Amino acid sequence: MPELWQPLLERWSSAGLIDASTAERIRNYESSHEGPKHLRWPVLLAVAFGAIMLAAGVLLFVSAHWDELSPRGRFSLVLFLVTIFHVAGAVVSERFPALATALHGVGTASCGAGIFLAGQVFNLQEHWPAGVMLWAIGAWIGWGLRRDWVQAGLVAVLTPAWLACEWIDRTQRYNWESGRILSQGLLLFAAAYLTAYFGTRRGNTRACLAWIGGLALIPCAAASLPEGYTYGSVPDAPAHLIFWGRTLGFVLPLVLALWLRRKAAWMNVAAALWVVVLIFLPGKSDPLESLLHESLRTLGPYLWCALASWGLIAWGIKEARRERINLGILGFGITLLAFYFSNVMDKLGRSASLSGLGLVFLVLAWGLERTRRRLVRSVKGASA
Repeated sequence: MPELWQPLLERWSSAGLIDASTAERIRNYESSHEGPKHLRWPVLLAVAFGAIMLAAGVLLFVSAHWDELSPRGRFSLVLFLVTIFHVAGAVVSERFPALATALHGVGTASCGAGIFLAGQVFNLQEHWPAGVMLWAIGAWIGWGLRRDWVQAGLVAVLTPAWLACEWIDRTQRYNWESGRILSQGLLLFAAAYLTAYFGTRRGNTRACLAWIGGLALIPCAAASLPEGYTYGSVPDAPAHLIFWGRTLGFVLPLVLALWLRRKAAWMNVAAALWVVVLIFLPGKSDPLESLLHESLRTLGPYLWCALASWGLIAWGIKEARRERINLGILGFGITLLAFYFSNVMDKLGRSASLSGLGLVFLVLAWGLERTRRRLVRSVKGASA
């Protein structure tokens, strides 16, 4: 596989930007200073799969023999699990950096298991989100020492997880609105992660963040939509708790986006404004439903989600990112299917609803895929 500089050198030579003698000198210089070859994907896949299987095997062994161990043996085993993978990673770091990255990642993952197992050994009845906080701190320490994408991915998952656990613990006695506040904050975190990879700001760490954000974006958006109003004895969350929840849910992801994207973070502010409008969209069983027009209550959330899908597509076109175009197309298709199931299918007969559903799938598959390919081709042409 040619090195990354070779196609660029050929393109510059063809465009007349450099002459043949200069191109030859560059080629000789790069060949003489050529670093080690990148690992092929089967090797990387084997390392990742082996690390996962190793961690799963260790956890299975511990769970199978946990009851047979004394408290002293349990605590010694916890310490051993937390340290052995990091020690092994340090030993092989010079000879096999990819394996070292995987082992250090398993070691940080074992840190969380060690924290909660230590709490079980000593029968600690403390604030349970603090365990996730300690795990996140361990991941931050690992990232500070290693600066690799695995530790960064663990930090990106565990830090919002700790905040979410704190919120869940504080609001578990209140109604569904507190869950929407959590989902909307996580949605903005997912948007910040997804858009971290753009332009010249690339690398394995940002690619890992983009994967995390892409996987979490649509589920968090679905959980952020208006729901039915909760009647009965379930109380509303206190005003000060809602204030701090919404404030931190908006400020922290935007600060992260500013750190990751600098001046380009204004587009994340636009995404936050979309969430602000989402807060005021009424649900089907809203207590003010009699004061609202039927079309607003029925179509409002779907139209707003469709607008978000096309906005994500436009965002991908502007920054030449194909994954955002694909996610936008997927989100638009899910929005259309959700509208059909919620507002159309129950108004038709059984055969007509099934036939209509099949027609919707065929039209979506053809139209959206055709649109996606055209947009991706335009992005490829712009980035070439």
